[in-house]
Amino acid sequence: MKGLLGDTPDRAYIDKLLLFNQFAAPEIKDVIVSLDLREGQSVLDAGCGVGVITGWLSAHVLPKGAAVGVDLSFPHVTYASKTNQHVLQGDLLKLPFAPDTFDLIWCSNTINHLINPLETVSHFKALLRANGRLVIGQSGFLPEMFFAWDARLEREVMLANRRYYRDKYGLSEQSMSNYRSWFGLLREAGFTQVTAKTITIERTVPLTHNDEVYFIECVFNGYWAHRVKPYLSQEDWQELQDLCDPQSPKFCLKRRDFHHIQTYTIVIGSIVRQ
Repeated sequence: MKGLLGDTPDRAYIDKLLLFNQFAAPEIKDVIVSLDLREGQSVLDAGCGVGVITGWLSAHVLPKGAAVGVDLSFPHVTYASKTNQHVLQGDLLKLPFAPDTFDLIWCSNTINHLINPLETVSHFKALLRANGRLVIGQSGFLPEMFFAWDARLEREVMLANRRYYRDKYGLSEQSMSNYRSWFGLLREAGFTQVTAKTITIERTVPLTHNDEVYFIECVFNGYWAHRVKPYLSQEDWQELQDLCDPQSPKFCLKRRDFHHIQTYTIVIGSIVRQ
């Protein structure tokens, strides 16, 4: 059992998930509020990771309802179980639930990890009750991540990161870009009233502590760093290092013009049964 991006039951990236959820909490919580969940409803958090969003969903349906988290990773499930009552380890194609179980399925930054998204989304459809909804959340729907510096360098860094993933997992450019087709994916799976909305996550100075930690640990040291170095010229790598090094006088988070934009897209599909 292995995902498109190397996921296995033993693999874990807990810190990265925590950092992103803390960073994007204001925007994601607003999305959840817009879903108008009601007490007593049943929700599935498919690909729940560390269970942070599972808890946010639960708050809208308790005490008579429940949000259940499922993740492939045993370490993720162990962590999520510390703060959530209903968390299971499992393959999203082999979920131990009967048809017509859930009012809503939430799936954030997970479909892009799957080898066969259509099969998984079709399986989700069977688990939904009449008029149930599937909500897919996807970071980076647009490939750009805007920073207030040289646009050419920014473009080179993003391309280098994509090349890293392509080379590491033997992926084609098409498989790297499939996440752009989630709207069509839900329609192909038979969902109706499919809608899409892209949310801007925007940060300017002064940054909060959570924002600073996310940029340094998750973006600069996590997504970039050693990953992009082989794909950049020596000059570009040195400039990036200066911008991302807290000890450098050019450190970007201390610049008065620091302005960051990235996207989070929500695609929602409903089902209608007689």
